This record gives sequence, structure tokens and C-alpha cells, in this order.
Amino acid sequence: MRVGIYQDLRNPPRWRKPWDEVYATGLARIERAEALGLDMVWFSEHHLFEDGYLPQPLVYAAAAAARTSRIRFGTAVALAPLRPAIDYAEQAAIVDLISGGRFELGLGAGYRIPEFEHFGADVTQRYGALEACLAEIRRLLDEGVVTPPPKQDPFPLWAGVGGPRGARIAGRAGTGLLTFKPDVVAPYLEGLEEAGHGAGAARLGGLAMMVVTKDPEAAWHRVKDNFGYQMDSYTRYGAEGREQPGSRRLADMTTVDPDALRSKGPDMSLPNVDCVTPEECVRRLTEWLDGLPVSDVYFWDSLGGMADEVVDEHIELLATEVRPAVAQLGMI
Repeated sequence: MRVGIYQDLRNPPRWRKPWDEVYATGLARIERAEALGLDMVWFSEHHLFEDGYLPQPLVYAAAAAARTSRIRFGTAVALAPLRPAIDYAEQAAIVDLISGGRFELGLGAGYRIPEFEHFGADVTQRYGALEACLAEIRRLLDEGVVTPPPKQDPFPLWAGVGGPRGARIAGRAGTGLLTFKPDVVAPYLEGLEEAGHGAGAARLGGLAMMVVTKDPEAAWHRVKDNFGYQMDSYTRYGAEGREQPGSRRLADMTTVDPDALRSKGPDMSLPNVDCVTPEECVRRLTEWLDGLPVSDVYFWDSLGGMADEVVDEHIELLATEVRPAVAQLGMI
């Protein structure tokens, strides 16, 4: 099981920094993660967020690839309905070449209505668009249509979805599945079998909502407002375009109480969150993921612009204590 970090490069107004500093810091964290021995860095995608949520993850992946030599990269996820399959296939091939064969493309269906409107895409057809995009990318790469081709053959693809319909799509496409929700594993396996890939091809990756620290209580008090901001923003932006006449404005929506979402696990998927010691992180991971075909687990490097020193400790402990402990347990 590879252990990695997850970046969205958000720069919230309350904790705003110069934009070039945000990107320089993000790339420096990737270099540090590689030097410390982490396996993977994943990038997310959204558009039109006031905090600058990373809108072009493959562009950023290329920059990260050029500054590193070992660590791998993936998208979790890029939004399949917003671009043609040939665009994703060509971009992925270039990033893979720049990285020397260290890139993996994860695609999702998306959900945010304004993003679809700005790209001229139909949000009601997003699952069909995801399935078609995955199939077309595989065809373009396997048949050598894309030039130059990626270094990896076959090139690794993932689908990031949260429900049974999307899980079957991932299975039929023969991709990895970016979720740890146990109720979607069965439809994922069914999709793999249906398309002739076999259940042995199953691989899961996903997000663990934990910040690793030597002092969980002190860290929690430092990061809970950042987490509250992050959850509020997902609520607000996910609701855009869905308001009914007479409904409350997004700015008037009730904010979440991060203390109410603090969880003792072992399931540490959204919206659960916690600050934990390295030992507690490993305990929750082993209990939570036991019996699942997990190949990857990743952690936000920063939740909603949290303090640099908290992020630095978090990344260091993931690499120097969590990953070695997971390896000792035979999970790597």
C-alpha cells in the first residue's frame, strides 16, 4: 500500500498568502515528501473557487514531475466531462514522459453545476461522459493514436466515484477505484467480472481524513477552523446552481461545527476528521481498511490553508513513522 499526500492548493481569504508563494510552497512540499520517502502525490481539480482551488492539475503535475525523480503522481480527480478524451490522453502522456513513467490519471464525474456551465458540458450526463472518456482514453493509448505515447504501457487509470453506479463504471473500464466506501466494493467487483477483467484486478485508493501530529489536542485547536472552512466551502459550492426561488442565499447557509465532525474512527473518510498520533493513525488504517484490496492511501497535506508548521510536521510523520509502521505490518 502506497502512502501519499493530496494537494488542492487552496488559499482561503482568511489565511491568504501571495499566490506565487502558495505554488512555490506546494512544490517544495512535494520535494520534501520525496526526500522523506513518501510514495505518491495526488492532485484534485475544481474551478471558480474564491480560494483558487487547483483548476489545472495536469499542468501542475508536469511542474512537480520536472522537480522530482522518484515519487509518483496522480489525479484524484480530474473532471472527465469537462474536456475531450484526446486532451486528457495527450496531457497525461506528456506528464508521464516528463516524469519518466510516474504519472497515473484519475478521472471523476464531477458535480458542481457552474463548472459544467462554464465548460459547456451537461451535468445530467456526467456518468455517461465519465464512462465514455475512460473507454476512449484507453483506446487512444492502447492503439497508439496518441503521439508521443506515454512511457508506461499499459498506462494506469483510475475512476474516482462514490456510489454504486460509478463503481460499476470503474469496474467495466478495468480501472482502479478511488474510494474506500465498503458498499461500492461489490458493484466494482461485479463490473470487473462483467467486463472480463476479473476480481483480481481490483485496486482501491482513497483519502484518510487525519492530520498526524505528536500533540493531537494542540493541533486540533490550530486546524479545526481550517477544516470548518473547507467543509463549508464544499457545501456552498456544491449547492450553487441548485437553489430554488425563495431559498436562502449561499452566504446565509449554516456553517458546520468542526468539533461535531471530529471522529474516533476507524472510518476516516469525509466528513469524519481528526488529529492523531502516528500510532493511532496506523491503528485506524489497519482496522478501517482490513480486507479491502487497497493499493493507495493519501492524506491532505493542508486542510483549508492550515499553518505551515502543522503541515510540515504532518508530512514528516507520515513519511518517517506512519509509512514504516504500515510497511512492518505487511501493508506495503
